[in-house]
Amino acid sequence: MSVNKLIRSHLVDVTTYDPVDPPELLAKRAGIPADQIVKLNGNENPREPSQRVKDAVASASFNLYPDPLQRGARAEIAAYTGLDPSNVIAGAGSDELIDLLFRLFIAPGDNILDCDPTFAMYSFCARVADGEVRLAERDVAFDIDVNAIKSAIDERTKIIFISSPNNPTGNLASREQIEQLLATGLIVVVDEAYFEFCGVTAAAMVPDHENLVVLRSMSKWAGLAGLRVGYGLMSPELVQHIIDVKSPYNLSVTSEAALVASLQEAPALMEHVNRIVAERDRMFGLLSGMPGITPWPSSGNFILCQVEPGRAGGIYDGLAQQGIFVRKFGSPRLSEHFRVSIGTSEQTDRVIGALKELV
Repeated sequence: MSVNKLIRSHLVDVTTYDPVDPPELLAKRAGIPADQIVKLNGNENPREPSQRVKDAVASASFNLYPDPLQRGARAEIAAYTGLDPSNVIAGAGSDELIDLLFRLFIAPGDNILDCDPTFAMYSFCARVADGEVRLAERDVAFDIDVNAIKSAIDERTKIIFISSPNNPTGNLASREQIEQLLATGLIVVVDEAYFEFCGVTAAAMVPDHENLVVLRSMSKWAGLAGLRVGYGLMSPELVQHIIDVKSPYNLSVTSEAALVASLQEAPALMEHVNRIVAERDRMFGLLSGMPGITPWPSSGNFILCQVEPGRAGGIYDGLAQQGIFVRKFGSPRLSEHFRVSIGTSEQTDRVIGALKELV
């Protein structure tokens, strides 16, 4: 008997999330040493965490379970965001919190609204939960279309996902747009993984809207992608429901130590964030002057680039042959695009030099 007969039918051939490969595999693929590749396909921070963060991780008590209620982490996040600890919950990356929201709200046959093109994790979690994904296409400038979202709502719609800044297009959702969506009474998730690169947030709206969830990540601005730590801001009631369904010890002692130490040195981290923003603007200017490439304005630590029809695959492969890895997309709307993360100035110069040869 095949084990597939025992697996839930919708998961036998589920469409998976397309993750980025690790540096050592990329280096092997390009045939060059790992320290020579330019990895700009994951929106990661080019700077490693500080020695203070590393020391905090090293001094964590590995032999003891972490606090299941995350008291220290939630207090530190509350101080950073200006909200109460009761409005805060942390997770193994914001991805885990997305998955937990599906556990709470989505039953087989329920649906979510996703604003395409956007972060693929929302649709992936919906497929795993046996939910339906309804797409409200973004407009020609990649802004969300509130009317299209409202038109797609039916009696089985539970959650509306909004990424702001949107990955991979870099757009922001306005407060007015978010308020219109909150008025539907559905759960509205505003994913602010790139908040620190723009300073625009819906966090202040949380105390007045019990159906609002704001997600944040420590992967991008704080350089903790490898430790998997993020957090959510929401009503105390919803926080408690998340606590009820999450794994008791979901936030490891190392992740909590790194999160707390990072938030305690937030001003220093923001200085580096400001340098990334300046480098983003420099790269945007260099790309804007390049024939055959149209960069889209971005409020994140990445830039989406549109190229001439039929050129995207060749450019991606040509960059990879030189050890430069950017993000390509399989969706029809982004088939003529690639996304490049913002790294160091040296990495920017290498990307621009390679693109000049290719285009």
